[in-house]
Amino acid sequence: MSRAFVKDSDQDPDTLPERAISAHPNLVTARGLALLEARVRELEAERSAARAAADTAALARTARDLRYFQARKDSARLVKAAPHPGQVRFGARTRLQLADGSERTFQLVGEDEADPAAGLISYVSPLAAMLMGKSVGDKVSFGAQTAEIIALDC
Repeated sequence: MSRAFVKDSDQDPDTLPERAISAHPNLVTARGLALLEARVRELEAERSAARAAADTAALARTARDLRYFQARKDSARLVKAAPHPGQVRFGARTRLQLADGSERTFQLVGEDEADPAAGLISYVSPLAAMLMGKSVGDKVSFGAQTAEIIALDC
């Protein structure tokens, strides 16, 4: 039978694809580790609710996500930020001044904690790779502009 004639509800919930786990070391900040732990607790509660409701689709989704976040929590390597970093490194907040005078602040965090809109960028991102090891006063490319690192803190 063509897949066009199969309802999503007819699918076997056990066929959900696993969430891909990054090959990079799972470095986390203290906040990132707390977020992973909280997500595992939330998913455990969702799994219990899905079991109680006999919701096999929700149970399958929750179990898959729980496997992912439990594996991420188990493989997490906590990296404590240096109180006064001399160079951009994991956990550091970096303030850039762009050529147009505007400023942007980024913190290098773990992959699961990344939220670019909030200025939290994954340490494996291209921007992080460009910033890593730089110091206050160094200039870097930032899109079509040049930016200068004007402050570092944790």
